[in-house]
Amino acid sequence: MTPLRLLVLLLLATSVLAEAGESAKVEILVDPDSPSASIATIGEFSFPVGLGRKGITPAGKVFQPGRTLLGRFRIDAILSADHFAMAPALITQSGKTLSWLRSNLFRNMSSIDFDGDGNGGEYGEAFLALTPIDSTATQPFRFAEYKGVFRYYSFALHGTQDQARIGKRATGGCINIGQDDLRKLLPLLSLGDEVVVRTKE
Repeated sequence: MTPLRLLVLLLLATSVLAEAGESAKVEILVDPDSPSASIATIGEFSFPVGLGRKGITPAGKVFQPGRTLLGRFRIDAILSADHFAMAPALITQSGKTLSWLRSNLFRNMSSIDFDGDGNGGEYGEAFLALTPIDSTATQPFRFAEYKGVFRYYSFALHGTQDQARIGKRATGGCINIGQDDLRKLLPLLSLGDEVVVRTKE
């Protein structure tokens, strides 16, 4: 093998390894005045989102129910019916075993009927918990029971049981994603990936 060919192969391998080590980044632009203009982007994939029914909370502040929190976040849990990933610190914080969380947490959370319409599934097909990267504010995110159901309470990206909520101020503060878009998004994301939520400048 010639030195030039060896160099080309080495450069190609380095490039592949660098790409493999890169994490995904989701950019979310929320517009509380025109919520139908709120959109998320990852790479070349863009899709509409819903946001908090009470508007927004500035970056660095404490999450408030009904308000979408702006800032930079990392994904520290990915929960769905067939997938479970959670930061080790959260697993410890839960007080539950990994096996219990994997089998029960998302199923429990999916059973909750927050809006009282008689249907569960408020989180749709997946719940991706977000933790602020830059903020020093103590967030209220925690494991707790809601009406006797053990769940994880946090700011999150998640699906919906009602597609009509997308593009509206309708959530408890989280970012709502349509089911078809959520299915496309999930394979693109991993624990630790960055999510940026901002408004138009």
